[in-house]
Amino acid sequence: MSLKDPTVFIVDDDEGSRNSVKAIVRSMGVDAETFSSAEEFLEHADSSRPGCLVTDLRMIGLSGVELQERIAALGVRLPVIMITAHAETPITVRAVKNGALTVLEKPCRDYELYDAIRDALAMDEKLRVQNAELNAFAENLQTLTESEQAVLELMVQGQANKIVARRLDISIRTVENRRQQIFEKTGTDSLADLIRLIVQLRSTSHE
Repeated sequence: MSLKDPTVFIVDDDEGSRNSVKAIVRSMGVDAETFSSAEEFLEHADSSRPGCLVTDLRMIGLSGVELQERIAALGVRLPVIMITAHAETPITVRAVKNGALTVLEKPCRDYELYDAIRDALAMDEKLRVQNAELNAFAENLQTLTESEQAVLELMVQGQANKIVARRLDISIRTVENRRQQIFEKTGTDSLADLIRLIVQLRSTSHE
């Protein structure tokens, strides 16, 4: 498989559980890699590799939720599926608050895990497509001239062309020309699309 193909990363200190999850993943036609501890997985964590993480909540050494927090700090944004024999605990709540896609109680049914993995892989693919779009947009923004950036800022504020022209002391025709250049350079085709990407970009930069 190429690095563009997803991998399900399975972390569990119980060999039987690891192999059971791996068999389900392989039945989906998806690659799987197993790790006997959170520490072992962290040695190989790579944010560029698509997929999802299936981890036991309670393990010797770092717990599943501690692993979840460690990879988030490293910038690895894999969707996380937790499996636990102790679902009703504060640590489970902590896992969910940290963004775990789901918490499955042992012994979980095969179809539950199958569906959770399918949803996690779909989520990862969607997020990676969105991130690629956002990164391309950010690069395109760098190609704008200072005068185009000035118009862009007022566009984002929702100012009409005549207001932009008055504020920048330029003609309405010049504003229209610069707006057109902004759309072409950023690869956007509407003000709504442009504002959506600007808002996403600014919210990501403040995380």
